[in-house]
Amino acid sequence: MDKNCCSMNVTAEDLGVDEIVYDAIDVDVIGFGALNVDKLYKVANIAGVDGESFIKSVEDNPGGSAANTIIGLSKLGLITSYIGKIAGDSEGDLLEYNLMMNDVYTNNLIYADNGNSGKCLGFVSDEGDRELYIDPGVNDDITIDEINPLNINQTKILHYSSFVGDSINAQKELLNIIDESIILSFDPGMLYAEAGVEYIDSILKRTNILLINEGELKILFEDYYKEKLNLDKETELSFRDLAVYVRNDGIDTVVVKRGSNGVYAINKDDFEVKAPIFEVDAVDTTCAGDSFNAGFLYAYLNDYDLAKSCVIANWVASKSVQGMGISALATKEELLDFIKDEFKE
Repeated sequence: MDKNCCSMNVTAEDLGVDEIVYDAIDVDVIGFGALNVDKLYKVANIAGVDGESFIKSVEDNPGGSAANTIIGLSKLGLITSYIGKIAGDSEGDLLEYNLMMNDVYTNNLIYADNGNSGKCLGFVSDEGDRELYIDPGVNDDITIDEINPLNINQTKILHYSSFVGDSINAQKELLNIIDESIILSFDPGMLYAEAGVEYIDSILKRTNILLINEGELKILFEDYYKEKLNLDKETELSFRDLAVYVRNDGIDTVVVKRGSNGVYAINKDDFEVKAPIFEVDAVDTTCAGDSFNAGFLYAYLNDYDLAKSCVIANWVASKSVQGMGISALATKEELLDFIKDEFKE
């Protein structure tokens, strides 16, 4: 299949438009990470070894951390595109359709001739217990020669999230091609955090904005800095200590997502921010971190200072948790109304 063509099952008529446009010029943000369909199975109980249970229902939802962030940015009115890989299966069609329906350019999407698209199989019992199994599929087969650097160098921000396997090599090699003016935003997630600093060192050295939750921050950096700074193993390093160390090592802006404790951020100008969350009735927190990223990057591109960027990001996250998946992501109009009321603009 032509890499600049959409799936044969998705037409302009399906999308309710006159034609599908593939060339994105002067894109604001491009995402690069795994694309997965989350297949959620409701089961009577989680079967143990040699056990047996039965499936009560199944639900398919397109997902992927960077994809959620990019869709969030698109709904906020920014021009977006995505680097990811799908196969010619129903899951691939769903992933592509989801990007298209949310106005994300698919000119950087890669189509595999063989294999299967990525899936996350989740089994959730009546008691709320769950097990997750990742089948990365063709997500792990991305190579640098499948990426068009001319497209990528049109963007303002390149946003990275994690892969299970070898596609991280394409992420690393792309760093040697992109223009120095492009801002690299990075949310490593648990997969890259557990892999350690050495595994993602070249990405960290190029990162301008690190968006990371508190648990991942400690897993990724605590032992690393204890060894680097010759600290006693029993020394306790706070999230602030680690954020400052990371910032001092060259990352311009470090943003630590602390769940119900809000957000902490520090930048190269020694500006520090602690911002509380917005209290709402949460329905699903799955996309909270990804939607926070969308709010922060939107604010960054619109030249808001660090404090306002954190407030905007917290509000966008608070909107997303009030619905399932990405169904409640904030729109541009909703955000502009919030900014007008919050900052009296």
